[in-house]
Amino acid sequence: MYFEIHADDPARAADFYRRLFGWSVEKADENLPVEYWRVHGDQLAGGLLPRPEPAPDSERGCNAFVVSFEVADFDRTHDRIAELGGQVALPKFAVPGRCWQGYFLDTEGNTFGIYQPDDTAG
Repeated sequence: MYFEIHADDPARAADFYRRLFGWSVEKADENLPVEYWRVHGDQLAGGLLPRPEPAPDSERGCNAFVVSFEVADFDRTHDRIAELGGQVALPKFAVPGRCWQGYFLDTEGNTFGIYQPDDTAG
């Protein structure tokens, strides 16, 4: 899997995800037609780039899907998201017998999820 995150301020978004998940996010040095940042972490690869159109609340904004990341401690990660300027989009809830799940907005207004596996959730 390879994902891309669109951002109004790619440097700010890179800092948010570095500090939240410990990802390596580095500006690409290739001669590309757009500013591009490479994202690497435990078993993941992706990119980060300037939002090509206005934010999703406009008629022409980017349409995207939500990615949820597994975390070891939901509550701790929730608190860290808030410390880094993220916001709660949908508070923690149980997916019975599977995990604790929640959705957040990053510093760029993008929605992402986190989940903590727990077969006793519910």
